[in-house]
Amino acid sequence: MGVFKLVAGVDEVGRGPLAGAVVAAAVILDPDNPIEGLTDSKKLTEKRREVLSEEIKKKALCWAFGRAEPAEIDQVNILQASLLAMSRAVENLTTQPNHCLIDGNKCPVLSCTSEAIVKGDLKVDSIGAASIIAKVERDNELKRLDQQYPGYGLAKHKGYPTKQHLEALAELGITPIHRRSFSPVRKIIERV
Repeated sequence: MGVFKLVAGVDEVGRGPLAGAVVAAAVILDPDNPIEGLTDSKKLTEKRREVLSEEIKKKALCWAFGRAEPAEIDQVNILQASLLAMSRAVENLTTQPNHCLIDGNKCPVLSCTSEAIVKGDLKVDSIGAASIIAKVERDNELKRLDQQYPGYGLAKHKGYPTKQHLEALAELGITPIHRRSFSPVRKIIERV
């Protein structure tokens, strides 16, 4: 990996849901201020993620979010939208890193060097930190969207294609936050 002064961990959440944005985070951890328990956000309880998210935001040298909205996802596809969200997260950092460690097997276009690490959120603390704050941010956003679009159960399933969500889509129709290019949503549009 060489000697890089400022290394950012980057991860995204929300590739699979039928609704809402893809949210990415970039985090540069402070080596002098370690955080215990960083890992893949999916391995943690919601309560633990929320506690760690606050700790990461306090202790990290810097952190930022990037996102791609449902309309962008429909336009460029979910992989490209995820990469776009990740590059936006890095661009939004107040301190630019020399190198980025990206969760997954593809790197977004960045102004610094980068390296993709499969299961990086389990292996690299800064990627785990990015995974945690991105998940908390997106989950909280879906809870707010649940108030705006009641009846879909967004606060519960966070936009994923659960039985409840699919039934609500069939009954209530699609909203502006639904991804029209995703098969279950597209099928409802085609039926109308």
